[in-house]
Amino acid sequence: MIRSMTGFASSTGTMTPHSWAWELRAVNGKGLDLRLRVPDWIDGLEVALRKQLGQAAARGNVTLSLRLARDEQAGTLRVNETHLSGVLEAMAMIEARAMEEGVSLAPSTSSDIVALRGVLEQSAAEDDIAPLRVALLEEARALIADFNGMREGEGAALQSVLYEQLDEIARLTQEADALGDARSAAMAGTLKRALAKVADAAEGIDPDRIAQELALIAVKSDVTEEIDRLKAHVDAARDLIGQGGAVGRKLDFLMQEFNREANTLCAKAQNSDLTRCGLALKAVIDQMREQVQNVE
Repeated sequence: MIRSMTGFASSTGTMTPHSWAWELRAVNGKGLDLRLRVPDWIDGLEVALRKQLGQAAARGNVTLSLRLARDEQAGTLRVNETHLSGVLEAMAMIEARAMEEGVSLAPSTSSDIVALRGVLEQSAAEDDIAPLRVALLEEARALIADFNGMREGEGAALQSVLYEQLDEIARLTQEADALGDARSAAMAGTLKRALAKVADAAEGIDPDRIAQELALIAVKSDVTEEIDRLKAHVDAARDLIGQGGAVGRKLDFLMQEFNREANTLCAKAQNSDLTRCGLALKAVIDQMREQVQNVE
């Protein structure tokens, strides 16, 4: 089965205290261009993701982004020992001075002290990066599987369209073959009449030379090779599509060959019906080439 180069997938996940959101998308490209936007503080994550994507895609401009957030509320409360010591020393100094001045102070409670700014603070939980990296890479595999599933679905639709276009090219090639045979018979009669007129109008012209020139004209206008090549290209394209996998480059090259033969056919036509058939071939080949641009 062939695959489309375009695709999209997204997912979200959590592992306390982290949460994240993935987004993976791809558009057409001549080769494989991987663009990753992931946190650089997770050692080995980008390298591993590049390896996964390189095994999953052969062509296209692929962009993977990971937005990672951390829940700061997941930390623990702790007493700032340094700040608490300063507060207690200050309180002792104040109480001693108040006693000297004969001022009576209400006793302080622990809740009063804890409520003071800076005494109690929230500490960030220590992150163990290894389990987070494992979880992210595992989810990335599922994300890439969804991504390829979408591309395979589009590839199936592409394959159906390409087969229909190949059938039309084969039909028009067969029609051109029949028109070429009919044209050859008509051209033979026209050439014979032209030869008779030349022979009657001019004396001393070597009949063999005239025959050679007429034979050369006939060879130059013969479209048998173009018809045979078009038929061979149709068979080759069907084999490639049936083979599946990353055959987009080969199909693209084959479309250039299709177009070259159709152009030559039109140039040699010298017949309105054959020219019409050749132009119809060029139109279908151009439509097929546009579809092939989407094949991986």
